[in-house]
Amino acid sequence: MGNLLNIGGLRLEAGSRARPNVILKGLDLELERGEVLGLVGESGAGKSSAGLAAMGYVRDGVRFAGGSVEFDGAELIGMGRGQLRRLHGKRIAYVAQSAAASFNPAKTLIDQYTEAPRLHGVSGRAAAEQDAVALYRQMQLPNPEEIGFRYPHQVSGGQLQRAMTAMAMACRPDLIIFDEPTTALDVTTQIEVLGAIRDIVEQYDTAAIYITHDLAVVSQMADRICVMKDGEAVETAPTKTMLDAPQEEYTRSLWAVRSFRRPDAEAGEAPALIRCEGVSAAYGPMTVLDNLNFTFPRGQTTAVVGESGSGKSTLARVIAGLLPPASGQFFWDDAPLEPRLAKRDPETLRNIQMIYQSADTSLNPRHNIREILTRPVRKFTGRKGQELRARVEELMDLVDLDRAFLDRKPSELSGGQKQRVGIARALAAEPEFIICDEVTSALDQLVAEGILRLLVRLQTELDLTFMFITHDLATVEAIAHKVIVLKNGQIVEQGGRDEIFCDPKQAYTKRLLTSVPQMDPEWLTEARARERALREAQ
Repeated sequence: MGNLLNIGGLRLEAGSRARPNVILKGLDLELERGEVLGLVGESGAGKSSAGLAAMGYVRDGVRFAGGSVEFDGAELIGMGRGQLRRLHGKRIAYVAQSAAASFNPAKTLIDQYTEAPRLHGVSGRAAAEQDAVALYRQMQLPNPEEIGFRYPHQVSGGQLQRAMTAMAMACRPDLIIFDEPTTALDVTTQIEVLGAIRDIVEQYDTAAIYITHDLAVVSQMADRICVMKDGEAVETAPTKTMLDAPQEEYTRSLWAVRSFRRPDAEAGEAPALIRCEGVSAAYGPMTVLDNLNFTFPRGQTTAVVGESGSGKSTLARVIAGLLPPASGQFFWDDAPLEPRLAKRDPETLRNIQMIYQSADTSLNPRHNIREILTRPVRKFTGRKGQELRARVEELMDLVDLDRAFLDRKPSELSGGQKQRVGIARALAAEPEFIICDEVTSALDQLVAEGILRLLVRLQTELDLTFMFITHDLATVEAIAHKVIVLKNGQIVEQGGRDEIFCDPKQAYTKRLLTSVPQMDPEWLTEARARERALREAQ
């Protein structure tokens, strides 16, 4: 019966035709009906471009420069826009990495679900609503009869990602492209989303391309894995074969990453730079943090972990002065810390800085890197002229970036390079304390390891104190001295890294640790069984 998708000799280019930037270099892929193909590789490998090309689509500024994309016998390259529109949403669907950025904030979930079935003539509004409820229930969304009438901002990230998967299934497509659909989710939510995706793909015999940088995740989802590098397929094999016996050196290097562990994890006692005594915080009537007590030791990394909604980011906002606590007090070097940002003195403002999760949205796209770094250096240190220019160049050296990048804009840098600029911007103030908010969650594993090594080096050289917010427990194990576990705004457990990872005392901490995906194709089945047993016991 032939393959559903055949990609042959596909070449994608950007830039001028005389001196093109080649994105895909003669890529060959094939996909059978009902099969899931995993695409893995580091940033810039061409994974997302290949996934979009499977829909006959390229981003602005990119063009098809050769090869073929054949879907169910029809050539997509050169197909008219009207014909492609009739395919998109009905027979080929796409699930984006960030559901929050992909939904229309002005429309309810059910309104957005029913658009494709009505547009393609699959069903009317009433039938589409009934189908949405059935799929919401299958995706294990709470209150499936009611959740569709909420707006995107009224549901959690994990719920929104499942709602997007349900929406992609609305017309029962033959092919779905999943582009990093669980990157920003905590480990327990990730189990639910991965399980829901796998169930729905199997039930409807839907073919899928699953794009990810997480090797443990792809081992749960894919029948075959294709490893990409620099726009080419390095190696393709069935999942178990690829995990057990990768043939290519590059593939073996991917499998070996995340072996990094900071050598000084057991750093011993250190005086508290920040002390928290009985702090609670709320948004209106809703309490988000409840009577927290802890310290951040000077010169060490304290990781704050927990599921979505546990209060991690709210705690960062309170420390940064963006949300005054409802009660309790923070102390900086044993002196009370002013709760409101507007009332903090310049020295305190300089000493507390932040590195954000998404460099794409936190760096001004209109400014070049020189402008992005010059402003905080001038503001916080008062440097001018040659001294200012020298400090900006020194910051580039600190984060291992070529000084030639200073005249580039963020769009001209890779994800890892942009995150290094974010780190340099935080260092520009010469702070003592830096809040790192999910700084590696959107990066592939090779790039993320480089960022972690960089942060450890900078901490040692500059005597920095880090608050490290993350849902990635492998990152915690690599970089943390101390761990604080949050749940529903309360501290469940805290202690040294090895104490938490090797001998957790609380059931919730144990659950988090056992929810970290493993490179074993059977892991997801076992993890879902544990989650079901836990829910039934409750």
